[in-house]
This record gives sequence, structure tokens and C-alpha cells, in this order.
Amino acid sequence: MPTVLVVEDDALIRDLVSEELADAGFQVLQVGDAHQAIAVLEARQDIHLVFTDIDMPGSMDGIALAAAVRDRWPPVHIIITTGKARPMTIPANALFISKPYLTKAVVSAMRTFENMR
Repeated sequence: MPTVLVVEDDALIRDLVSEELADAGFQVLQVGDAHQAIAVLEARQDIHLVFTDIDMPGSMDGIALAAAVRDRWPPVHIIITTGKARPMTIPANALFISKPYLTKAVVSAMRTFENMR
């Protein structure tokens, strides 16, 4: 079962998407900011995908987190989301999904990555 790390500061959205991803067959971990996400990635070797919002509190937003994931954990897949405009640049091989999104669209996007089926 692939493991997804959901990084979202809005607890309601984080809980909802995490529950729906778990129902779709993923093991889900969730955190509220990028620094917590880095700590999880450093502690665990089983993260297959990071699903991150862009706008979060703290000194690191979702774009910086995605760049750090790409640099430090290249095999980890990345999906970036926001309710604002699509960022001008995102890390190589990352996907962008705008908010509001349907979780089934997120699941479909996740399943396009190798080892996420």
C-alpha cells in the first residue's frame, strides 16, 4: 500500500482529503506545515508521495517544500495544490492540481505515478 504524506494547514481540508485517500487504498500521514513534513520524511523511508498545499504558515511554503523533496528524496512523487493561481515553476516531474479539487481527480493523478497503483 503506497504511503502519502498530506501537507495542509487547514485541518478540515487535511482530514477530509486524508480520509478519502485512505478510502482509496493509500496509507496516509498528515501534517500541518512544511517543517513537520521534512521531519516525517527524515524519519521514514516509506513515503511514496507528498501532496502539499502551497500557502502554509512558517518559513517554508509548499513550493519550497516540493523543491526540498525533489532535491533530498528524488524518488518521492509530488503533487502541489492551491486555490490561487498556478505557480510559474514547479519542481521537475511534479503535478499541479488547483483547488477546489475532487478527491477522485487527486487519486487518478496519484495513480499515474509509478509504484502508486
